[in-house]
Amino acid sequence: FSQEPERKGGEECFKTGIYTCADCISSGQFCVWCKQLNFTKRGEQEAVRCDTRSELMALGCLDDSIISPENSFKVVQNTPLSGSFNQRQTQQEAIQLSPQKVHLKLRPGMPQTFTLSFKRVEGYPMDLYYLMDLSYSMEDDLRSIKVLGAALFKALRSITEHAQIGFGAFVDKTVLPFTNTNQRKLANPCPKTEKNCQPAFGYRHVLSMTANENDFNERVKKQGISGNLDPPEGSLDAMMQAAVCGSKIGWRNSSTRLIVLTTDAGFHMAGDGKLAGILQPNDGLCHLESNVNARNNEQDYPSVGQLAMQLEKHNIQPIFAVTSAVADVYKELSKMIPKSEVEVLSRDSKNIVSLIKLAYDRLSSKVTMAHDDLPPNVRVTYTPICPNRGPAGEDEGVCNGVGVGQQIAFNVTVTAERCMGEQDFTISPLGIKDTLRVTLSTTCDCECNDPQDKQHPQCNSKGQVNCGICSCNEGLVGRTCECSVGDKDENALRASCRRENGTECEGRGTCVCGRCDCHPTESGTSYHGDFCECDDDHCEKFANKLCGGNGRCLCGKCICNQGYEGSACHCKTSDDGCKTPGGSVCNDRGKCRCNQCECNEGYQRPFCEVCHGCQDPCQTKQTCIECLFQMGVSGKNCTTACTDSVKHKIVDMFTMTKKPCKLKDSDGCWITFNMEQLVGVDNYRAEILRNKECPELPNLYAIVGGSIAGVAVIGLLIMLLIKLLIHLKDKEEFKKFESEKAKSKWAKADNPLFQNATTTVANPTFTGE
Repeated sequence: FSQEPERKGGEECFKTGIYTCADCISSGQFCVWCKQLNFTKRGEQEAVRCDTRSELMALGCLDDSIISPENSFKVVQNTPLSGSFNQRQTQQEAIQLSPQKVHLKLRPGMPQTFTLSFKRVEGYPMDLYYLMDLSYSMEDDLRSIKVLGAALFKALRSITEHAQIGFGAFVDKTVLPFTNTNQRKLANPCPKTEKNCQPAFGYRHVLSMTANENDFNERVKKQGISGNLDPPEGSLDAMMQAAVCGSKIGWRNSSTRLIVLTTDAGFHMAGDGKLAGILQPNDGLCHLESNVNARNNEQDYPSVGQLAMQLEKHNIQPIFAVTSAVADVYKELSKMIPKSEVEVLSRDSKNIVSLIKLAYDRLSSKVTMAHDDLPPNVRVTYTPICPNRGPAGEDEGVCNGVGVGQQIAFNVTVTAERCMGEQDFTISPLGIKDTLRVTLSTTCDCECNDPQDKQHPQCNSKGQVNCGICSCNEGLVGRTCECSVGDKDENALRASCRRENGTECEGRGTCVCGRCDCHPTESGTSYHGDFCECDDDHCEKFANKLCGGNGRCLCGKCICNQGYEGSACHCKTSDDGCKTPGGSVCNDRGKCRCNQCECNEGYQRPFCEVCHGCQDPCQTKQTCIECLFQMGVSGKNCTTACTDSVKHKIVDMFTMTKKPCKLKDSDGCWITFNMEQLVGVDNYRAEILRNKECPELPNLYAIVGGSIAGVAVIGLLIMLLIKLLIHLKDKEEFKKFESEKAKSKWAKADNPLFQNATTTVANPTFTGE
């Protein structure tokens, strides 16, 4: 059963599936139950008993019969806030938060608000763990911190007399690719051979918490620089061990805990260990043996989430004192770690003392109230009450600029959305040990103080009353136990009240002895039908009248009076609005309904004249038109081709104004015609031009002669092209011959086989003239 919420005076009750008082009070903070006898009428569900107080009283429920459980709040422990810390009071720790334990018993959906007070105790102890990067690039920073011990203690004691300081160092995992694993390099990882360069290491705890300045100075002066390969360092690994190894570090139970991390490089995080084949995740446990991390090379680096969880769990607030080159990286890291600060170191770390004091002031003056281990379906909202308050929120409440000895408060509102057993959760200021433990339970049962009579008259002496409802004896059901189920069980009887396994009596009636007893409607009539599925109030309306005022509503449908039709009886049975000027109704291409044409598919209103989706009759009637044209010439019979769908006329000139159509007949001539659709679907009038347009026959002699001449011209052009190519080839060969000829060299020489004549013959008559 469901009902829309009813609103009165800002109150509302959402009712869904209400069968008992417990169901009602679990539905919302404004839902109350009426236990008054005879409150429901015959046919009404018991869910009527559940509503807002004002609605039930308006229906006649007496005030003393209304069941409305309230929240209860009880302070279990409320030790007063301390004014200052007194070291001599060893039996009692300083109290900064009150109360310390409360018990809430809430009604689902009803919020409970209480006030939580906080005051910063003057002289509250401080434990500061100085965690230093000893990679080679931090050499000058180490020299500075060796001479700043006195200044550091002086700064801490200006904050509180009860200050302690510890010291630890880190570099990185001693495996490739993070550190050179050559034995000589592991023993002396510095670039230059130096006396004070200590062997490579991951994290080393040097000094537990101490208030002795000499111990600090002595231990720090013995530290030497070390080194590794890659720029990121094992910062998160070192912070994790410093956070979880509480007894070895020396953290006190009641103190402000700070870790000051100094470095000039970034940090490795979870997943980077895979580069060295380290696949085992970091377990977040302490592994200090002989003051070094024994599992350094076996477990991966911790994730930022793991580290943040452990820092919050142990109330440790980190201060990242880093160089400007990596300040942006650590600012992003600080956003993911609650109660942390980032300060920029000078090149040689000489400003570390002032940075620590500045960061501490910011951390301690900001009070952030948050919860832990919150059960599901529980909401907690914080509203700060302080001069410099942040906005109210569900995750945390913030007060800024809180001075020493100043008392502030937070209004904490707790709401349980569902019924639940007893569970605990904590509320505490981030970074501070003080905690409020909240024990939460819910009220989901009604205390109706019912009579113990098991044969109550209200139940026909066959059952007892439970918050106004009869709990019948075995074998009996009904509002007053009036129905005997006999050999059937109650589930079988109820099943007969469901249509197709749906809701019992459609949610409109009560199943009584296997039959539906229907509820009345809002108008005073009743639902009806075997399953109360019908009502006579929800038919279609027209002109804001049920069934247009021209019919009656029966089971959700209109039964129209004579002379009217339509789903809402809004139309007169007339076809005047569908008649065309020619006297037809919708051109015989549709039906007249509600005095409007409902056209066949494709035809358009108002009179079904035009069909945008129909085929063009110029295409579909071509066979018929050609036959009709030949019939006009030769008397051919066209009954089969046209089926009396086209009435035609052979004309010399068109009288129709439409664009004419053309078709080509079997002789290749064009027949021109025009068509218009008459009343009906397949009924046309056509005008066909008497004269056909026949194309002239082609000149055969011209075609043959032209073809021969074309072939001859093409052949001649091919021969000329071949001759030109041969000529160009010969010309190229001749040029080549001339070039080779020009390169030839000729010289005069005697034949070595030739011998001159050995005799000389002279003409005796020759005178030489």
